[in-house]
Amino acid sequence: MIATCWGAWLDGARLPCAIGRGGMTDDKREGDGASPRGFHRIAGLLYRADRVVRPAPWAQAIGPGDLWSDDGRDPEYNHAVRAPHGFGHERLHRADRLYDIVLLTDWNWPDAVPGRGSAIFLHRWRKPRHPTEGCIAFRPDHLLRVAARLHPGALIEIR
Repeated sequence: MIATCWGAWLDGARLPCAIGRGGMTDDKREGDGASPRGFHRIAGLLYRADRVVRPAPWAQAIGPGDLWSDDGRDPEYNHAVRAPHGFGHERLHRADRLYDIVLLTDWNWPDAVPGRGSAIFLHRWRKPRHPTEGCIAFRPDHLLRVAARLHPGALIEIR
């Protein structure tokens, strides 16, 4: 799969997608809103079992206490953590539908370097082509298709 500012390609088909508000970068930094160019591996698949059917056998359900650390001071920076959590974090179990299905990449993971930027996810878009904070976002039906086709270790390219 290749994601670019023009769309994503999966099995020869073009899927519209959104990238970070900061465009693409070769020098990703925390808070820059950019999507990091390069090859990234799929490291996990999360889903909201109360909202969607399990998209693949290897997917793990997201619960109300599931968070993602985005605080460079946190020893668990750029890793899944559980509430309560004393450092800055993002809720994975969101009120909106953005994280109903989330593919995790290996960007700055598992050996996270503070300041290089936390997780790059593949997730649902807010509205067509609306910029993300650096992640790659898709139309809901396309995201389901991507989640069903990719597997742990699958390589994606952002360019």
